Amino acid sequence: MAENTASQIDYSVTPDAHPKKTTRTLVLNEGNPEQKREELLQYFHLTFDQYDLLFETLACEKAWYEKAIPLRHPLIFYYGHTAAFFVNKLITAKLISQRVDPYIESTVAIGVDEMSWDDLDERNYQWPTIQQVRDYRGKVRALVSGFIQNMPLDIPIHWESPAWIILMGIEHERIHLETSSVLIRQLPIACVRRHSSWQHCTDTGSAPENRLIEIQGGSFRLGKDYDDSLYGWDNEYGRCEVEVAPFKASEYLVSNQEFKAFIDAGGYDNERWWTDEGWAWTTFSNPHGKARHPEFWVPEGDSYHYRTMLAEIDMPWNWPVDVNCHEAQAFCRWKSEVTGKQIQLPSEAEWYCLREAIDSDQPWWDKAPGNINLEYWSSSCPVDQFRTGELCDIIGNVWQWTSTPIDGYEGFRVHPCYDDFSTPTFDGRHNLIKGGCWISTGNYAIKQSRYAFRRHFFQHAGFRYVESSAMTNISSNPYESDALVAQYLAFHFGESYFKVPNYPEVCARLCYDVSSTSPRTRALDLGCSVGRTTFELARWFQHVDGIDFSARFISAAAELQERGKIRYHLPTEGDLGDYFIADTAELGLDDIDTRRIRFTQGDACNLKPIFTDYDLVFAGNLIDRLSNPAQFLGMIYERMRPGGILVITSPYTWLEEYTPRQNWLGGIRENGEALDTYTGLQRALSRHFEEVRPPVDIPFVIRETARKYQHTVAQCTVWQLKP
Repeated sequence: MAENTASQIDYSVTPDAHPKKTTRTLVLNEGNPEQKREELLQYFHLTFDQYDLLFETLACEKAWYEKAIPLRHPLIFYYGHTAAFFVNKLITAKLISQRVDPYIESTVAIGVDEMSWDDLDERNYQWPTIQQVRDYRGKVRALVSGFIQNMPLDIPIHWESPAWIILMGIEHERIHLETSSVLIRQLPIACVRRHSSWQHCTDTGSAPENRLIEIQGGSFRLGKDYDDSLYGWDNEYGRCEVEVAPFKASEYLVSNQEFKAFIDAGGYDNERWWTDEGWAWTTFSNPHGKARHPEFWVPEGDSYHYRTMLAEIDMPWNWPVDVNCHEAQAFCRWKSEVTGKQIQLPSEAEWYCLREAIDSDQPWWDKAPGNINLEYWSSSCPVDQFRTGELCDIIGNVWQWTSTPIDGYEGFRVHPCYDDFSTPTFDGRHNLIKGGCWISTGNYAIKQSRYAFRRHFFQHAGFRYVESSAMTNISSNPYESDALVAQYLAFHFGESYFKVPNYPEVCARLCYDVSSTSPRTRALDLGCSVGRTTFELARWFQHVDGIDFSARFISAAAELQERGKIRYHLPTEGDLGDYFIADTAELGLDDIDTRRIRFTQGDACNLKPIFTDYDLVFAGNLIDRLSNPAQFLGMIYERMRPGGILVITSPYTWLEEYTPRQNWLGGIRENGEALDTYTGLQRALSRHFEEVRPPVDIPFVIRETARKYQHTVAQCTVWQLKP
């Protein structure tokens, strides 16, 4: 094939750009507010339309409800999930107060990545009908559209702007446009149908011979400033100065034809080319049995067909191979052996070195300089189709696996309305992918985007290789460095101070004492934080659910449940600190059957239907952190068995940061008279509960530094559900 740049492509052989498919990411610091409002409204509707258009490719009802792979929900979940995200984030940001459909929003809120606390057991779900989700999406569309038209809007748009939450929802839906297309590609072919708006490339043939091209390297600053002109996820911000030594990069992405040589050499049968983790995946963990070929190759006699999103076609040998990170790493080890060169995946910094050859970005290019942003086809295309200088496919076609596990740059901070977008992936198990693919739109398609997946996951991802001496630290940080999580790990599992006993342990013991006349079958620890009370309750209850709104807390609790220990770092003064280990054996928790425990991320005010029939509910330091505590107190009885015990502890530190003043249970004047929270609790609970003992005070201490501590006193009240 002739060497082409984007400007030299013959567009007569590409499908016409569908008006609902080609979009540009918003520039945040240009124009006036009303122009930007109209741009944002259009971007939102185009995004919603595009997502609906993707789901038109499902051929039957089975396609909506059958799991494409065991580690993901069925597509009906994702169809509703992106709409529910808008509602959930607007509520979290306190920009709206009412839900659209609490049942759908609780059912499709959580469970999109293979985290240990995700509930992927289909028995725990009663999925809504397709029409119910369509109707729901219509209601959310109307809600968000009205919000955009009436919200305050200033230029530039920044993290604190209401418009940022809308952009968060839009870019989140564009993420799922791509990930849902992967799941559609993994469905049985009978479950999908061809669609005029989703046509694959028809240009196939033999692949060009790959070769290594010398790259100069240089000094680079990775990360962007918080006033950057384009929307970004939290992991994109900050600063990392890197020096990239000269290296060589493959001219092309690895094609199906080039990867076939690895298979013919016994690539899937030779352990020495695989990491331990990769070999475990290929031999034991793969749900389809031992891996023999890439995911989207379809065996056909002695050869293969190829699965696009909507069709099985003759093998396009000159298209890039789609593989997971394990397969890409194994190929590189094989290539090193047969060439005698140090062949490996590029690091994130080396990829940015290549990206410097393209001097534009998605919002400003006239036509994409690669098969990206849905500007050409709904599939990959030949690896020599898009050339920039001496390399092809610097961006687009398929994502490019790197050797770099994702972590935050210096200066990283989470967005308060989405604190678990990145931090659960900072575990050394998620490798960065760079460059985007044919369906990467929005933030996915910009230069600074940073996305990472577990090494055994499939995206529309392939790789190019480099000859390089760069070494990547592939081990995860062994110490929990999230300051708030570390602080609560110390609070739950660390030493006691000033002769004040361990608060979560004291609360668990109190729960045990007050439940002596009730069955001890099922307990619920709401607002469980990092889980100490949940562990303690499992001594006596046959099943304990620990639920917290923060995925960061749940991640730490789940790690301790799985591994029996977790490391964390606490500041002493300034930049100095100490290192600690929470060890279940040393804490006397090793005699607990942790199979009784289920940690789950969730909203106390909108729990999934499966969380019910509890003999005991413990709400520890929770009510003064809820947006609507009266709503919670008014519905919690529905989750309990008759005669069940409700234990509430709280220091009653009401703050408008968490709870609008009009929703405070106490700490206010009502008709000129003082109303304390204890009285407010009695008022809220008296219809369904009886108070079974006088309140008691329970002190607790939280360490901030070696010389600064929070010494607080919570009040504990105990209630029994009326028969």
